[in-house]
Amino acid sequence: MDLFDLGCTGELTGYMENNGLSGFSLGRVTQEHKERYVVSDGSNEYDAEITGNLRFSADSRADFPAVGDWVAMTVYDSDKAIITKVLPRRTVLERQAVGKFGEKQIISANIDYAFIIQAINNNFNINRLERYLMICYSSGIEPVLVLSKIDLASDENIREVLAELDLRDKKIRHILLSNITGNGLDQILDFIQKGLTYCVVGSSGVGKSTLINNLLKKNVLKTGEISRSTNKGRHVTEHRELFVLENGGIIIDTPGMKELGVAGTQDGIKTTWDEIFELASGCKFPDCNHINETGCAVIEAVESGKLDKKSYENYLKIRKEQERFQTTEAERRRKDKVFGKILKDYLKNKEKNDL
Repeated sequence: MDLFDLGCTGELTGYMENNGLSGFSLGRVTQEHKERYVVSDGSNEYDAEITGNLRFSADSRADFPAVGDWVAMTVYDSDKAIITKVLPRRTVLERQAVGKFGEKQIISANIDYAFIIQAINNNFNINRLERYLMICYSSGIEPVLVLSKIDLASDENIREVLAELDLRDKKIRHILLSNITGNGLDQILDFIQKGLTYCVVGSSGVGKSTLINNLLKKNVLKTGEISRSTNKGRHVTEHRELFVLENGGIIIDTPGMKELGVAGTQDGIKTTWDEIFELASGCKFPDCNHINETGCAVIEAVESGKLDKKSYENYLKIRKEQERFQTTEAERRRKDKVFGKILKDYLKNKEKNDL
């Protein structure tokens, strides 16, 4: 295996040459354990950490390496490396950092497709699906819905879920999967292409790790069962990890996510709720917020049943959440800038006094 088996392109090697990085090794982050990393160059894997300069210059944790990132590194002691620079990301799958409002957490980087896994028997939630769609569309990542555990659902249950998707006008590609019987596995394998990177996301217990084990044709990831007491998935995967499949596709496993705060762009909202933005062109006022304004074509569509009310309500909730996040992020950056100036002035004065 070499770098190109990990998804490397001529654009990446060209970036290294054109930016004075030819003296460093190029690698891709395959595992992340807090602030320790495993980086592969295709031939070997290295335990890696970041330089102090990279740590100091980072505006937030989102500037640290993430699984899927391409990095410039210095290799030493045959199996260890120091990460000097994170190369520009083509796409970033990210959410609000849990417990740190105004900050982002990178789920994975340089992703082409995201498999959104929802267990059809007890986990399917279309409001949550819309959150995943917005996160994907905000970064230009193509989402694919995988409805797992169909062996535990009746034909009627499956028809109801598909009808709900149709009612909400979600044109997302979907695959019905059973990790037990293998139904749908060939569809996923046929969809995965050599050299492209796929990310598997979803709640705990929906079958993400089992799916990757089946795709790899070996048990490399721990798997868990649904708790009988809570009917919810137990947390099994503890970190993000990248694998290369036999067919050349690249897939990343992620821990189950209970919270999915959005931090995406306006483009992500427009793509997820495209029907609302199409209707908005008929509003009386161009700055209509679609809440209680006179002549709002969106509200009229909800009242007439043309637009699904639950989807509309979820749109308002997520739009408000996104606006609040962007305001908090801007305030945090302003405070960081002020603090940075104070620190810079302090160090400058200290240097003068020491002379």
